[in-house]
Amino acid sequence: MSENGKILVMTAVAVERDAVLRGLNGDDRFEVMEAGVGPVEAAVSTATVLALAGSGAYRLVISAGIAGGFKERAEVGSLVVSNAIVAADLGAETPEGFHSVEKLGFGSAHIDVDTELAERLTSALQAAGLQTALGPVLTLSTVTGSAETASGLAERVPGAAAEAMEGFGVAAAARRAGLPVLELRAISNPVGPRDRSEWRIKDALQSLEAASSVLREVIE
Repeated sequence: MSENGKILVMTAVAVERDAVLRGLNGDDRFEVMEAGVGPVEAAVSTATVLALAGSGAYRLVISAGIAGGFKERAEVGSLVVSNAIVAADLGAETPEGFHSVEKLGFGSAHIDVDTELAERLTSALQAAGLQTALGPVLTLSTVTGSAETASGLAERVPGAAAEAMEGFGVAAAARRAGLPVLELRAISNPVGPRDRSEWRIKDALQSLEAASSVLREVIE
């Protein structure tokens, strides 16, 4: 990864942005902006920022925020670093089940990340005492609300660790600009039935802040 240019961090909403900014503590190598909610808003916002900034302004794009975690992979309050960003609902329903765009022959629903950076960040977070998993982060336009859907997603994407709504949009814009991408998520709730009593948004935002502080030390 080049040392020229800044790191662009895109969050969905202001509370996520503010948590990241607190963790970064004024580090001017980073710019943190709101992308909006969902993959379309995230893609449009990120592409616009990158286009207006021009070539060379950024060297890395990170999608960051809170997310749902798959049970036994990422518990509430823990962190997930992506090793792949997957548009998990991009495809078609058929009598034989869900067919991804890959199976349909219409492209790819997977975007690779900066693997070396993802592994280095995961190790640094773990060394800082933060429970962290490395695994695929799923992007969905409609978040999961049932155990059946959660099970189907986990089967469809082996090792799936978290689901959110913006990562693939941010990553698609970064890919189009020729920039490496990463996704960092703090887990606020389990993937599955939407039981608000199990949500820990404040805890997840605190984890996101802590992770952003570690991120400062990992980025060269």
